[in-house]
Amino acid sequence: MRLITLLCIFFTLTGCAAMETLSESVDGISNYFKGGEDNSDPPMALVEYPPEVKIKEVWKESVGVGADEQTLKLIPASGFGKLFVADREGLVQARDPDTGRVIWEVKTELKLSAGPGLGAGTVILGSSDADVIALNADTGAQLWKAKASSEVLSVPVVANDIVIVRSTDGEMVALSEKSGGKRWNYEHNAPALSVRGVGAPLVITDRVIEGFDNGKLIALRLIDGKYAWETTVAIPKGRSEVERLVDLDVDPIDVAGVIYIASYRGGVAAISESDGDIMWRNETISSYTGLSHDFRHLYLSDATDDVWQIEQRTGASLWKQKELHQRKLTAPAVYENYVVVGDFEGYVHWLSVNDGRQLGRVKVSDSAIDSKPLVINDTVYIYAKDGTLAALKIAAN
Repeated sequence: MRLITLLCIFFTLTGCAAMETLSESVDGISNYFKGGEDNSDPPMALVEYPPEVKIKEVWKESVGVGADEQTLKLIPASGFGKLFVADREGLVQARDPDTGRVIWEVKTELKLSAGPGLGAGTVILGSSDADVIALNADTGAQLWKAKASSEVLSVPVVANDIVIVRSTDGEMVALSEKSGGKRWNYEHNAPALSVRGVGAPLVITDRVIEGFDNGKLIALRLIDGKYAWETTVAIPKGRSEVERLVDLDVDPIDVAGVIYIASYRGGVAAISESDGDIMWRNETISSYTGLSHDFRHLYLSDATDDVWQIEQRTGASLWKQKELHQRKLTAPAVYENYVVVGDFEGYVHWLSVNDGRQLGRVKVSDSAIDSKPLVINDTVYIYAKDGTLAALKIAAN
């Protein structure tokens, strides 16, 4: 249905375009909805191998309908000694991370689409109807509700008593964490076609860094939203709207004064935090899931669901794991000597940071996992689209 709708929109946009160009564009849209340029390949079948680690399920619970099998940014968050999680129908829960026990829960009756984001005692979420809601982290009591300009599809970010919310129409709004009152807003026109999703803003000291659907990364002053710098990460190429589709849907990360970001059809880049200068760009990798890092490497799942390790200083590719090709992987989470990803059949895979080889896997749900695994100390929390919430650990030998 989403493909048919987009094709109808695209036909309207193209008008009297030549038939051969239109045909190429339709093929491009179809591939785009499958997740990347060459997604005609079937998902790689899982093969048996001698596991090198044993994975223990500490606990497993159900959180309402989860994302209700939709593409949303409902991602568990950890803070204040609790694990916070929300579902599509407005349920928000605080759970004990060690046992999974519910500490409190509230039913907001909103069509939640993003969050939770955590502030100074607040839990912030966004909805498909442009609602932004703040709850008390200790009790779940509603503190305030405000409006964004459109659907919220990135996790709200809180810094210095300011809540930064990004909506799908390209607008970014800053709200008071105490009252929900509007502090400032920044408007950026969204292109006709883009990957569904929005990267979360990154706050570094007194600046807000955000990537947009036209391939640009922009820095604004946190206090008033004034422009600081702008750089082009992904450069559109090609004749048609589809061929020129680029997108910065990956949450940028900051490591020692360098911002790293991946883009759909635009590569991975390292950018100077101070002025936006591009330090390096690796254009061979297309991604719209997310990045992780350790002390010297970056890790990401690309648009065809291969997992990469990249050198932080140069952008050079060190290894590529292709045995999970087209399995619709989550963004990787890295801890200790492990890289962890979830897939579309509810499996969670442990890979080696040294060479990407598969170390072990466990199935936690019959539903897809698209939220990045959350790592707290040595525990990995997984949230599947059907609401399955699981805590996993490497079992001692």
